[in-house]
Amino acid sequence: MAKKRRPQPRAAAVQIKDAEVPVVGAREPCPCGSGRRYKACHGREAAHAVTELVRRPFEGLPGECDWVALRELVPAATAKLTLKGGLPEGVPSVTLATVLPMAWPALRRDNGAVLLGLQNDTSSGDMSRDLADTLQRALTTEPGHPVAAGRAPADGPRLQDLLDPDAPFEPTVHTGFEFWVENAENATPEVAASLERANAAAIPTARIPGLEGAYWCQAPEKNHLRWVTAHPEEQLLDALARLHAAGTSSLGEGTRLVGSFRAHGLVVPVWDLPSSMGADEVAAPAAAFGERLAKALATDAPLTAEERRARGGLTNRQITLS
Repeated sequence: MAKKRRPQPRAAAVQIKDAEVPVVGAREPCPCGSGRRYKACHGREAAHAVTELVRRPFEGLPGECDWVALRELVPAATAKLTLKGGLPEGVPSVTLATVLPMAWPALRRDNGAVLLGLQNDTSSGDMSRDLADTLQRALTTEPGHPVAAGRAPADGPRLQDLLDPDAPFEPTVHTGFEFWVENAENATPEVAASLERANAAAIPTARIPGLEGAYWCQAPEKNHLRWVTAHPEEQLLDALARLHAAGTSSLGEGTRLVGSFRAHGLVVPVWDLPSSMGADEVAAPAAAFGERLAKALATDAPLTAEERRARGGLTNRQITLS
């Protein structure tokens, strides 16, 4: 005989406010005091928030393509952030960083400067809102301390509400993570160990000057160019198919357009490059390709049979990261 379910206390037993309910394991008792498991109580609302994915969380920010690249492609990079209305007293600067030691969401330096980590897990489907919440908490954190992970309120501001829309977004790519500390020699053993591990795992990467979202990286057998674009997906795939069918989709001898992937609502074409082709050597061919792509994007004639086959091949090789 099946066991009868034990009656659960009613919601009247709630002892703390919804906004104060922490995240716990799905099968653990909900901290609100209802007597139900977290996944059947306040976890249900949290799970619903996760499913409501914002397809382009960085849309409307200057340098959207570079934001996506720093989130998904670039190991070590920083970019200065400009807040609307200026910096609060005691905060000399705010800097976006691809990743921080021990995967901290943010860090307040001893001098009050803020570092905001981009490559972190987020608690909702809106990365922009999660990052904005972390940034706000970092601005009021005591200097010399990291910022703990948290859950952003559903009605909280987004990065688009906090950052100056007229300020340029200019990433600086680094060869390592020494930017974590003002003086690497004085880093704590924990941070020093994390720094050493991160530097060992970082893939050499460089930003292509003058081409938003274009990044070269060095791999063991061949190098790559990955170019985050903001063109509408269907229009971009048509344009790439036209160039591919015409034999003009490569970046020179030994290079090949191998496909594309989606990341945060944007399409990222990828080229294989010879291992001898560095970032400096790919800059001019990439710029020339950009001109060919612009012409192909302006063409609205129906695709030919050969172009449709090329488009099908590109589509079949497309994956989605987010």
